[in-house]
Amino acid sequence: MTGVLTGGRGGVVARTAACRGGVAAACWIAAMTWASTAHATGFTDIGQDIRLHDDDEFSLEIDGYLRLRGEILHNLDLDRGVSPSGEVLFPVPIDDPQAQTLYETDMRLRTDLAIYAPGGTVAVKLRLDTLDNLALGSTPDGAPSASTTQRALENAIHVRRAYGEVLTPFGVLAAGRMGNTWGLGMLANGGDCGDCDSGDAQDRIAFISPIAGHLWALSFDLTSSGPQIPRRSGFRPIDITPVDDVRTVTFAMMNWLGEEPRLRRHRAGRTTFEYGAYVSHRWQDGDIPATYVPTATPVTLTPQQVMPRGFMATAVDVWARIQGPEFRIEFEAAYLHGSVDQPSLVPGALLRDGVTSNQFGAVIETDFLDPNGPFTFGLDAGLASGDSAPGFGAYPRVGQAYGQPGDVDAPQANIPYDNSIDNFRFHPDYRIDRILFREIIGTVTDAFYFRPHVRYRAFDEPFGRLELSVFAVTSFAMEVASTPGGDRPLGLEIDPSLYYQSREGFAVAVDYAVLVPFSGLDNPAMSLRAQPAQLARLRLMYAF
Repeated sequence: MTGVLTGGRGGVVARTAACRGGVAAACWIAAMTWASTAHATGFTDIGQDIRLHDDDEFSLEIDGYLRLRGEILHNLDLDRGVSPSGEVLFPVPIDDPQAQTLYETDMRLRTDLAIYAPGGTVAVKLRLDTLDNLALGSTPDGAPSASTTQRALENAIHVRRAYGEVLTPFGVLAAGRMGNTWGLGMLANGGDCGDCDSGDAQDRIAFISPIAGHLWALSFDLTSSGPQIPRRSGFRPIDITPVDDVRTVTFAMMNWLGEEPRLRRHRAGRTTFEYGAYVSHRWQDGDIPATYVPTATPVTLTPQQVMPRGFMATAVDVWARIQGPEFRIEFEAAYLHGSVDQPSLVPGALLRDGVTSNQFGAVIETDFLDPNGPFTFGLDAGLASGDSAPGFGAYPRVGQAYGQPGDVDAPQANIPYDNSIDNFRFHPDYRIDRILFREIIGTVTDAFYFRPHVRYRAFDEPFGRLELSVFAVTSFAMEVASTPGGDRPLGLEIDPSLYYQSREGFAVAVDYAVLVPFSGLDNPAMSLRAQPAQLARLRLMYAF
């Protein structure tokens, strides 16, 4: 057996397809579109690059990028003082709390690999992130002023995904740790964009099959398996208490064509309509809080540390996209319901009342005019349900006290007085702005917004293209009681960009943002009005 190394920008690999009767259904999936990268991040692209052929050689596809980012952050605390809990909206310089500006640079090397077995029906895929979001200059070797090199890191490489795919007569079976993206990425997002920071991955077994012109998918996720101890040999761990395991089952249906068929239809002047929906259910019977709640000293795991939980959650998400020669309208909406019978984190101190959650989020994106033309414009909008508790509830900490009116972030439940958590949180890699939701709040939650945008392509030549774009985001709170200022209007943000991409795989982007805060971000307790904030960012991308 000989190996054939193939690759290139975008990871496009020409592979021979020869579908025969017994595997026609599975080849229908694979033939929908050509692979554009060496990774699969959702139901729609699992197995799409598998091609049945007669070659007795394996092939290896490699793609990825090196990303470097530099930022200047000016007055992101909005000069509005501290919250009633003593916290600022955003970190300030430690040497001078009155100063205005912070700086940051970071990098990431991402590598996606796909190995195809002879015959083309089996593939193994891997994603590696090296120096992921590492702040440049953060690891000097020795005293900072005397350092002559950066210290090597023991955990510099993170394995994000590792899974296999096999083409069967009935569909594609995938298993392992794989990406998880759905629709626009509002709720489930694999973090595949060039400026993304995180991304979802699931330890999953999934089966996808075409039936009646649609894709049907069923997956089982081992979301959490609790504390582990080594076996007697010391080589493999074992789960010592299955009662605290968290499991997730998802069923999805999709009418999805893929990028290449969509492009062909666009060139032919035809309109394409795609849609999908899924239902996902997650549950946990018991729990061991000592495995994740911070404690002053390690807690010995005993039967007394195991407590009932009774957690169940169901998510329903629908997505649709209609795209014509000179327009695109894409929509996603999700509803989440959850309940916890026993919300206590202290073994032996059980609570009488449980906690419930009802959350709703939706987004719409639009583009008008020819996407290959010099101008495009559109209007996006979205909303995330809120909760009347103080603070936005974007990233409350385990054990954090209930908030006070005027706080920015705090838990949304206060048992037994408030037993509901109803604020929907967008995935942090689904971004609509650069300052308010991305940096200050951390994600879109308890808010609705309107986002007009325009893009001008200065040139698109064989050597590369240059684009100028600008979008403006006007945002409002869903629940007035959640805001620091006790008012609904949050702010107006204007975000222009200059972006150049060469045909050889290099790209550079210069981003700017200015946020004009409204009364919802003021500090009435200190009689301080929130002041404008600014951000400048330079991004360099080297793709392979």
